[in-house]
Formats: sequence, C-alpha cells, structure tokens
Amino acid sequence: MKHKGIICGILAAICYGTNPFGALPLYAEGVNTSSVLFYRFSMAVLMLGAMLVAERKSFRINLQETKVLGSLGLLFAASSITYYQSFHFMDAGIASTILFVYPVMVAVIMAAFFKERVTLVTVNSILLALAGIALLYRGGTGVTLSTVGILLVMVSSLTYAIYIVVVNQSSIRMSSLKLTFYVLLFCMFALAVYSTTSPDLRLMLPPSPRAWFFACWLGLVPTVLSLVFMTIAVHEVGATPTAIMGALEPLTAVAIGVMVFEESLTVRLVIGILLILSAVLLIVLGKRRSSRPADRLSHKCR
Repeated sequence: MKHKGIICGILAAICYGTNPFGALPLYAEGVNTSSVLFYRFSMAVLMLGAMLVAERKSFRINLQETKVLGSLGLLFAASSITYYQSFHFMDAGIASTILFVYPVMVAVIMAAFFKERVTLVTVNSILLALAGIALLYRGGTGVTLSTVGILLVMVSSLTYAIYIVVVNQSSIRMSSLKLTFYVLLFCMFALAVYSTTSPDLRLMLPPSPRAWFFACWLGLVPTVLSLVFMTIAVHEVGATPTAIMGALEPLTAVAIGVMVFEESLTVRLVIGILLILSAVLLIVLGKRRSSRPADRLSHKCR
C-alpha cells in the first residue's frame, strides 16, 4: 500500500530532523559533543542489536567486510562529529539545511572519480546549492555566519557523500539493519578514541534525568526509528520518493529551531533553504530511473 510507504517516508524524515531537539538541550547542560554522539550511537547499537536478535539474524562478518565496515564507521564518525560541532557555531536549522547538499556532492564525486556523465541537471543543482549556501552564509539579517560553522557542515556533508559512494561501490552485501548496526558500532569505538584526544572531549555521564532522556531520544528517534521508517518507505514506494520526502529533514530541524530554540527565520533564509532543497530534488529526480549512489539512500544512518 503506497500510502503506508508515504507515511513512513514522512515519519523517517521528521524523526531524523529532531536531532537538534536532542542535542541542544544536552549542550545546554554542559555535555560535550563526543559524549552526546557516543551515547546516541551506543544506545542505537543496543537497540539495533536487539532487533537483529529478535529477527534471529546472524552477526557474523568476514575480514573483508570488517575492513569496509570499519572504514564506513570512521567516515560516519567524522561526519557526525563535524555536524554536531557545527551546532556550536550556527543555528541548528541552517546547519541541517546545508548538510542536505550531500546528494549533490555524491553526483560530483561520481562524475569526477567514476566517469559518470555530467548532465545539465547536475550543473544546475550545483549552482542552486551554491546560491542557497551563499544566502545562508550572509545570515538572515545580513550578518555573516561563522566560517568555521560553514566549513564544519561542508566537511560533514562531504564525508557522508563519500560514505554513500563507498557503500554503493563496495562488494559488501548485507541487510541495511546489519550494515547500520556495524557502522554505528565502529563509529561508537571511533568516538571513544576521539574522546581521549583532549580533556575537553572526555566522555561524561549525562548529569541529570533530563539529560538521560535526551540521550535516549537521540538513540531512539533520529537514529533507530528514522532507520526503521525509512527502510519500510524504500520497500513500499522506492528509493527516489523516499529521498524526495527526505527534504522534510532540514525543514523539521528549522521548525524545531524556530519554535523551540527561538532561532531566527527571515525571507533571506527561507529563499536559501528553498534553493538548497530544489538542488537536491533536481539531483534525485534526475536519477529516478537509475540505481546510482545519488538515488540509493537506503543506507542512511546519520
């Protein structure tokens, strides 16, 4: 039933868009970025592991799969760290919107390194994305956004684009649930190591019941529930419609930022957001009949 897939696609995008709702309150209580991400992914790993056990799926992986999954975990950790760090430098809604240029980056990577033909759609998408980012960079009141924040989100988007390309170009074959479990497991280990690089990044327990709630929220809603709903949506209506509904992710983050955290929203920001979303929709619709990485977003677990 297609309406089931559409509902699940919408829910998946909305669930993922609630990342700022969980992260920003933890930051306000003094929890550092590495701890926020570690508890998000450790709780998600526990939940996904329980789902694999319930479905009686094998946890077995070979050495080659371990190497690929380990590399994906490192890429995912880098993308997550830079994305969550950007919340310290700019509004979460803007960060979430800029992050959404990753399908455009996937198309560019495929053209540059895998000889995929550069189409007019790709060129127009790049121009639209750049125009949107330029508008967001100037901010809503003409005040320039943090250059560090912009760079962090762009690095996050690029490392996630590379992640998608690696997933789709590798010979690894396993269910999305099992792949996500191991990617997040390796990502969790990478975050634990990252936390030892500086005293300011050391892992710390959530300081209050409220903090524990938001840590659990991050593991459940924008991670596990988003994955489950997205998998159902891809099965019911396909990858392209699911990717298009993914445009609700940054819109949800913007809405939460404005309504919950009193972030600013002006005409300039709205136009910038719409330009970036239009760029992504062009890329996705342009590949609607192919199975290339820009259209195969079913491994999403950001």
